[in-house]
Amino acid sequence: MQTVTDPSKCERNEVKTETKMSEIVNKVANSKLIVFDLEDYYPDDHVIALDISQWLFGGFILKETEFREQLKNTDWSLYEDKYVALYCSEDAILPAWAYTLVAVHLAPFALKVIHGDKKIAVIDWYQDILNKLDYTEFFEKPLILKGCSKKDVPNEIYTLAIQKLMKVSKSIMFGEACSAVPLYKKK
Repeated sequence: MQTVTDPSKCERNEVKTETKMSEIVNKVANSKLIVFDLEDYYPDDHVIALDISQWLFGGFILKETEFREQLKNTDWSLYEDKYVALYCSEDAILPAWAYTLVAVHLAPFALKVIHGDKKIAVIDWYQDILNKLDYTEFFEKPLILKGCSKKDVPNEIYTLAIQKLMKVSKSIMFGEACSAVPLYKKK
């Protein structure tokens, strides 16, 4: 058991502790920095990869009649309002018209059809988004281009974003507010 000889000392310590705690200021929250987070625009399920090997004989031989028939019988509505990345997972030799014919079937449903892998389609998605954004809220403001994303934002997108943001912002840092790397300052 602990005894307190001078209770007034305890009260003074409590007052000092309370004073110290109330003096803690979150400078990041009070700063004028605006965070530009590319994850806010991540396509999630808006980008789909479509492997055309599913319509090839044995997965790697294109038989035109059967290929056309399978495309005709496919439910293309699954790709409505999506960016679709067309690719072939097999080492098949395909005529150029094969991808084009699949694109013909997708066109009435998909927002966009891209020949390539999903990463290329995600980059294309971001290009379209970044080209349509209204950047006026960032005019002459200090920005942080948020890094350390939880989603797989391609590095190419940071390069695209910085070019857009440099045109309007006062300064740009990369990372998090607590450990940002300076990238740009308007002269």
